Amino acid sequence: MSLIAGSYERFIWGFKLKPLKTDPTTQTLTLTPLFSYPSHLSSVTSAAAAGPAAASGGSDDTVHLYDLSAASSLGSLHDHAASVTSLSFFTPPGLSFPRNLVSADADGSVCIYDADPFVLLKTVRVHKKGINDLAIHPSGKLALTVGRDECLGMLNLIRGRRSFYCRIGREASLVRFDSGGDKFFMVVDRKISVHEAEDAKIVAELESPMRVLCAASGENGLLFTGGEDCSITAWDTNSGKVAYNIKEAHSSRVKGIIVLSRNAGAAADDDPYLVSSASSDGVIRVWDVRMAMKEKPNPLAEANTKSRITCLAGSSLKSSRQLRIGNNNSKGGNDASTEDATS
Repeated sequence: MSLIAGSYERFIWGFKLKPLKTDPTTQTLTLTPLFSYPSHLSSVTSAAAAGPAAASGGSDDTVHLYDLSAASSLGSLHDHAASVTSLSFFTPPGLSFPRNLVSADADGSVCIYDADPFVLLKTVRVHKKGINDLAIHPSGKLALTVGRDECLGMLNLIRGRRSFYCRIGREASLVRFDSGGDKFFMVVDRKISVHEAEDAKIVAELESPMRVLCAASGENGLLFTGGEDCSITAWDTNSGKVAYNIKEAHSSRVKGIIVLSRNAGAAADDDPYLVSSASSDGVIRVWDVRMAMKEKPNPLAEANTKSRITCLAGSSLKSSRQLRIGNNNSKGGNDASTEDATS
């Protein structure tokens, strides 16, 4: 498992999560540094990872790419005309290498890239104002976006065009699909709404004590959130109740949270619910959320970047495939329509 974190100080940090072979009866992990690059000219705003590929977006309007297997920086993409606000990879089921990278910006546009090599396929204007977040459906056929125009957008990734757009009357900061793609979640300040993916019907509403700043979908209907309460909360979206809560997980607000993949071959009952969190206090921690049952749970591993972290991403898949950047990655590159943008 590799983790990457971006910071206000324009650095991107890479870590490898490894088990410590001390006591075989206990699970002890360590975060080993992979790299740190001053990749952007200004603050890092978003990050994504899949297989050996990782990407960071910045307020300098660029997307920077990394090869996690080689712990190396690959270069940057210059197709946005505004701050990059959200990034997401799509990896087809059963594969260890992403097929596409989708990025959104503060101008309301989305760029769709092929990931082999990284070449711009299409730029689509989705919102009238900046996009706050985007989420790709597990099928890879569509993506949802939420923006500063208080609207929800749907992007057809096969055709490379906006297929749906509606006003929701409030500015959502986050949008996420569940692991199966049957539901999606939207975050507005402290409130989290759970929707049916088929018709966007609201099936549940959750409320955090303070503003939610990050979220990640888990298995069995769990949704993990972090925010200004400095805690990690696991919501059971089926019952609408809190399943686990690690209070004071950090000394400052939680800016990034990811669910770490299950260990191969582990029994479902024995496999820990591993979650990694990152805070603006500069610390990245790994937790078994079931430790919330203890009065004062301790993290399984942690690392201090000594920087103001803004985002967190992770990848558990390995691939020997070499990463490449295409020739049309400069600003104003080829954005001609492709009839099958993600095929």
